[in-house]
Amino acid sequence: MTVKIIKKRVETIQINDLIDSVKENPRIIECGAIFSFEGIVRGKDIEKNTIKMDLTTPNLEETQNELQEIVEQIKEKHGVVEIAVVHYIGQFIPGDPLFLAVVAGAHRQETKAALNDVIERVKYELDFKKEEHTEDGTNIIMSGG
Repeated sequence: MTVKIIKKRVETIQINDLIDSVKENPRIIECGAIFSFEGIVRGKDIEKNTIKMDLTTPNLEETQNELQEIVEQIKEKHGVVEIAVVHYIGQFIPGDPLFLAVVAGAHRQETKAALNDVIERVKYELDFKKEEHTEDGTNIIMSGG
């Protein structure tokens, strides 16, 4: 199972790498669905244009452990076979990947529900700080933003 928080440029994992990693699970033969999500930096919004973004966490090890716990809880709750997640930290520009998630399960319903839980829980429960540098200044967004 791949569950990592990675500093940008230290290691590069792409969505296809995560799909391949879940397919390595010997139980993949029980699966009928793989869903994936790639969250990227949005550069243009109704109210602002983001030039760059800094994403940090105050305690990398603690956040990594919390991510692992979230993944294990979701796996058990939905009964899916495999979940792989990578969340990057560092400095980003629009279009850069920030968050990758892949879920493999027996049926599309529980697999899609598990992916949605991963996306929402990571966004709202992990301690990340975003600094969006826009044409009008810097906006600081704490977890859940």
